Amino acid sequence: MDDERTEAEFEEVVAAAIEDLPDDLQAAMSNVEIVVEDEPPLGQPLFGLYQGVPLTRRTSAYAALPDKISIYRGPLERFYGTDTAQLRQMIRRVVLHEIAHHFGISDERLRELDRY
Repeated sequence: MDDERTEAEFEEVVAAAIEDLPDDLQAAMSNVEIVVEDEPPLGQPLFGLYQGVPLTRRTSAYAALPDKISIYRGPLERFYGTDTAQLRQMIRRVVLHEIAHHFGISDERLRELDRY
């Protein structure tokens, strides 16, 4: 990605992070949509956000709209956009972090695993 990166290029990096997941992990993801948005909700300093019911808390009666993982392009580009390799690394890290929440892994546990 160059300084003049496009939204499509950013989305390609997000898609590649998902495609790089092991097949069994991809297959286990359920009822979740991953989207790129320009900015987080006002007043929330976030790179990404998971909204939904983690797989570990769903029952057989679970029926709802898809969970949503938002990856926020603006903050990531502002913080890491001067170094393309670092930006790609951080996009991947945020995608994996939010997917971990989908699987019920808390921020506390991610810190314990040194993955936060």
